[in-house]
Amino acid sequence: MNPVLRRLAAVPPAYYVFALLLLVLWIARPNMLNPNVLGIFVRQVVPLGILVLGQLLVMRVRSIDLSGGGVILLINYIITSRTFPEASGLMFILMALAIGGAVGLLNGYMVAKRRVSAVIVTLAVSIILVGLVQFLSSGKPPGDVPKYMNEIFDIKYGPLPLPVLFWLGCTALMWLALQRSVYGRYVEAVGENAEAAAFSGVPVERTVVAAHVLAGLIAAVAALVQTGSIAVGSVRVGLDLPILAVAATILGGVVFGRGEGGVWGPFFGVLSFALLFVVMTVFGIDDPGKLIAQGVIILMAAILYGWRSKRG
Repeated sequence: MNPVLRRLAAVPPAYYVFALLLLVLWIARPNMLNPNVLGIFVRQVVPLGILVLGQLLVMRVRSIDLSGGGVILLINYIITSRTFPEASGLMFILMALAIGGAVGLLNGYMVAKRRVSAVIVTLAVSIILVGLVQFLSSGKPPGDVPKYMNEIFDIKYGPLPLPVLFWLGCTALMWLALQRSVYGRYVEAVGENAEAAAFSGVPVERTVVAAHVLAGLIAAVAALVQTGSIAVGSVRVGLDLPILAVAATILGGVVFGRGEGGVWGPFFGVLSFALLFVVMTVFGIDDPGKLIAQGVIILMAAILYGWRSKRG
């Protein structure tokens, strides 16, 4: 292959999709490129963007996590159902992190120690959590989101909403952790070749367990942000986010064991979803059309993963 074409092929597809959607928006409705307008749409995908940080981490160690939807739903229920009416904001944060950490630890133990399929384990855990919420709520939506959470979500600094700035900060921290820390080097070694990493003294099992625990904690943070973004509780909130997170991660150039897109590739994968919603809104496409578009992107991500796996 021509060296130029090889370099272009190595660029994460998310950058091309993002640029194409920007071009379409600029041609069709340039006034929608107003930073304040875009900030509103980008704010809606912040929970997905945060969840992607955990997804890219576990995919870098050749695993996957589909339990994030159940974690988000359970935490949303606990906060909005008034199960703990006297709980403060700090208490909700601690409970959310405890739930996320426990789920991540279970996932990591089953995947790394018991060698169970990550897809099966994490999907089963998500189904259990969803069933638990359905049982506790009797299938009825819980109460309202605490007012202070919704107010925090609506804070803006100039054209940038606070949740977007928070997402940027979390992404930068993940980038620093993977680039500059010992654990980041472990993740890279396990992703390249787990067996060789083990012979080199890398604690492979602990690295995989830690990746799942961190993914669970990150899912808990995403749950807090998602809960702050809605006015009422829901028995369906967040269930579509894990598969969208996988799609955004792959579009961002991260596939199982390979992290060519780093952290910022998946970041632009999430931004592509935000721009996609803007473009579809501009063209008057309703919710069924948006679901179809999401499905097409997920299918493209799966095809891309297969192609990149063969190329690697």
